[in-house]
Amino acid sequence: MKAAELRQKNIAELEGLLEEKRARIARLRFDLEGGKTKNLKEYRQIKLDIARIKTLLSEGMSADKN
Repeated sequence: MKAAELRQKNIAELEGLLEEKRARIARLRFDLEGGKTKNLKEYRQIKLDIARIKTLLSEGMSADKN
């Protein structure tokens, strides 16, 4: 996902999406270890998405305090 798409979501939606991405990366990590998949590009993309979401959540929480 792009940052512009993520900025349109509210905090509750971002938190839900973050949990969804974390669950997906856990399944993907398990599949990579088991040799069921070799899709490292998806793994990398999900990690980037998680980082973007966490950044937006931290920005949103600091904006709420001000």
